[in-house]
Amino acid sequence: MCQIFLVASMLTGNARQPLDPRVADIVKAGEIRAGLFLGQYVKDPTTGEPKGLWVDIARTLAARIGVKAVLLEHATPLDAVECLKAGACDVVFLPLDGRAADAGDFSSPLVQFEYTLLVPASSPIRSVADADRVDVRIAAVRNHASTITLSSMLKQAKLTYAETPDATFNLLRAGHVGAMASARNTLVEYSTQLPGSRVLADYFGVNLNRVVVPKGHAGWLAYVNEFVEEAKSSGFVQKAIDRDGTSAFQVPPPGEPE
Repeated sequence: MCQIFLVASMLTGNARQPLDPRVADIVKAGEIRAGLFLGQYVKDPTTGEPKGLWVDIARTLAARIGVKAVLLEHATPLDAVECLKAGACDVVFLPLDGRAADAGDFSSPLVQFEYTLLVPASSPIRSVADADRVDVRIAAVRNHASTITLSSMLKQAKLTYAETPDATFNLLRAGHVGAMASARNTLVEYSTQLPGSRVLADYFGVNLNRVVVPKGHAGWLAYVNEFVEEAKSSGFVQKAIDRDGTSAFQVPPPGEPE
């Protein structure tokens, strides 16, 4: 936790920061409520607390503002979107797509990662293209960004849906499907539970993950965008990626992609 506050002080300078009117209502509330969903956090086996890249980001944003981070855990991306729509979450983390477009405004990209497939040891599938065959079924989390991307691309293979990453992986482990689709970092973690399984080297899409704030909060969005760009340029995002311990994430370029 001390690392988070050290980085927050790097982003803002060591001097006490004056109250920023853009986030005065968050400061008054004394907390910022960050909605996370499975895949964006794991539980620390000792403390039971959530941890991971997005947890670090949420806590550092809170520390920069000078408030407490309240981490609201959800099972699915749509649960987090519903939290934002209901006014129960102040920020969530998603790519720019239709799931939250009517409820939120999006920062510039903060983290990027690839969508790909996990296949069992005996699979002949060596690339995403190999998986698009009439005899292949691919497990996917319903309404996940990777699922939305893959469903628009497949010509022959069929998707088998589950509601959570664990349930999706269980379809693969039980042999009901020939592959599992998700974010690379998620699949790397699951691969350790299925001996001999392989995360494909190629990919079928890239997630430019952003901070999403409720619509009508222009001040919040401006503040968050400033935080995002400072977090990338200061090296904080790369340090958070390094702490996460996988090579699945990258730091996006400054600003919006061309």
